[in-house]
Amino acid sequence: MADWTAFAAITGVVLALLLVLSTLTQSAFGGVDLDADSGTDAASGSDGDSAVDSTPESDGVDLESPAPGESDPANGLADAIGGREPDTDDRSAESPVREQPHAGDRSVDPESLTTGMVLANVAASQGLFAFVLLGAVLYTGIPVDALGIEFSRSYLETGLLLGTAFGLVLYVANELGAATATRFGFDHDEKLRELLAPESTRGWLVLLGVVLPIIAVFEELLFRAALIGAFSAGFEISPWLLAVVSSVAFAAGHGVQGSVGIVVTGLLGFVLATLFIVTESLLVVVIAHYFVNAFEFVVHEGLEFEWAETLES
Repeated sequence: MADWTAFAAITGVVLALLLVLSTLTQSAFGGVDLDADSGTDAASGSDGDSAVDSTPESDGVDLESPAPGESDPANGLADAIGGREPDTDDRSAESPVREQPHAGDRSVDPESLTTGMVLANVAASQGLFAFVLLGAVLYTGIPVDALGIEFSRSYLETGLLLGTAFGLVLYVANELGAATATRFGFDHDEKLRELLAPESTRGWLVLLGVVLPIIAVFEELLFRAALIGAFSAGFEISPWLLAVVSSVAFAAGHGVQGSVGIVVTGLLGFVLATLFIVTESLLVVVIAHYFVNAFEFVVHEGLEFEWAETLES
């Protein structure tokens, strides 16, 4: 007999860990500005404030300027560590003060991250979560049909056909919604997607053939199969109520994409939940989810096509 309570507990732990990881990622990327020409000091921890506007006194530290002709011992030590000769030139009052990163600043410098590092981290973390969920299914004896899984040729053919068709439609709708919201001034953060975008053919093969399938399988297994299918079958809860709850959790897990990303992702999650309930097929939503993500990367990062700019023109 299936142990629905144990499966629900394991699912809850996985969901909690995922949301915590998402929150940490959002916090880490909160001060990152990938636009090198923006003049924003990501390490300052302030929103849109340049280093010129920041002074050491604002941090409560009284640093006395060296007398004219004298070198600053602190700067001399920093220059020595950096492999530069100490600066013995006079510091003029007009010279901008470069604020050093605070010890408590946990913002990520995109320059220190490689695409391979980010791809490996995403694939490993979400792959591990998927492995835990699949292990929980086997351990607790959850019937696969409750998860929307069926082993038949018709299931495979229908899943591939409907998933591809819905994936294309959802991608277009997703892009139009995000572009429209961006046009009206709402924030749509794409830092993480830009970091994940490969610069080589091999990188694209890894992204499209390994990382994105892992993401689609895990997220649909968690947010649709487990939170809707299994919970509905095991606890006799309305699948439509669960669809709302899972969509809110799905949106919260994508907070790094900004306010627009949260809203659009939440709506996308509810549409995927609807497809799962109507078709009773996990494969349909996995394929659709995969194509939405794949089209986003190929169109934005591969072809460098921006929907928002097209709508404005």
